[in-house]
Amino acid sequence: MPELKVAVVPVTPFQQNCSIVWDETTKRGAVIDPGGDLPRILAALEELEVNAEKIVLTHGHIDHAAGAAELAETLKIPVEGPHEGDKFLLDNLPADGVRTGIPGRAVTPGRWLDEGDTVDIGGVPFEVLHVPGHTPGHIVLVNRDNRLAIVGDTLFQRSVGRTDFPYGDGPLLIRGIKEKILPLGDAFTVLPGHGNATNIALEKRTNPFLR
Repeated sequence: MPELKVAVVPVTPFQQNCSIVWDETTKRGAVIDPGGDLPRILAALEELEVNAEKIVLTHGHIDHAAGAAELAETLKIPVEGPHEGDKFLLDNLPADGVRTGIPGRAVTPGRWLDEGDTVDIGGVPFEVLHVPGHTPGHIVLVNRDNRLAIVGDTLFQRSVGRTDFPYGDGPLLIRGIKEKILPLGDAFTVLPGHGNATNIALEKRTNPFLR
């Protein structure tokens, strides 16, 4: 089994968990959700000696995707994800940047992702789950061998993603978490888009939104 490693680089005033995921043996990997502060991300890649081969987006919000276009150009690597349901958010990143103070460029992925697709990260396959509700095109990345789920803004430690946007859908989000994420198994580590990592067993016991 490849030796999968994950490093979190908090970026933007929202302290979004940009994740660098790689195979320690080959040092090949990917950057997930580069929302901004690109010098910090690039410095982390250099320090870790990781060769980033792609960028993967879990969804189209500014704090997750604002830096994707520039980072892709800088490293000359493709962008994959999220689901095409978030195209309107990725197209609107410049306007969102003005509103939030986070500079953002519109980005069009080279590959949209959907339920059942596979994303290769350093030779390690991650399954794609489409879990809308926070945004229409939100995806979750799952590697069963390493019991790791990179969930973006769907599930947090003792909380869930916001659904008070005009396009949000709370019942849909909760259904997706219960039907797609929780069945992965209690031992799965859950890496959210903000805050500390957690695990499915803990969220089943303590998350008030899932009772």
